[in-house]
Amino acid sequence: MEARMNNPAMLLPDAFKSIQALLKTVQAVDIPAQTLELVHMRSSQINGCSFCVHYSARQLKQGGMSDDRLWSVAAWREAPWFTDAERVALEFAEATTRVADRGDPVDDELFKRVSEHYDEEQIAALILMIGLSNLFNRINAVTRQPAGVTF
Repeated sequence: MEARMNNPAMLLPDAFKSIQALLKTVQAVDIPAQTLELVHMRSSQINGCSFCVHYSARQLKQGGMSDDRLWSVAAWREAPWFTDAERVALEFAEATTRVADRGDPVDDELFKRVSEHYDEEQIAALILMIGLSNLFNRINAVTRQPAGVTF
């Protein structure tokens, strides 16, 4: 697949700076970098963004994630390699990415379970990371950014 155009965020330097600033803010919160990357990868898998799935896989591998964990992100419910905190973050990513699939995408029960593992600032970071992931996915899907290409 060939890209239709350059990444819009690269064409609008102020947009790129703003996105980078938000990403840096999210990454500064006391939450494991692997957790943030896992939610990015899961949202990207759901949205079919090969660019982001490849990027996340590369980041997670460079961060020391085992192949077993990496290969099992899409099947996290059945895989034994994820902590309870990671599992609820992945479930939260799925629900937040699929907001149109049901009336209350993140019901009280799920939010309660998220709150058992993460404080309010960490939940904010998860929500923003999932939102950024969905933004990246939509940019890359519309412009057909191929996996493996770096900026």
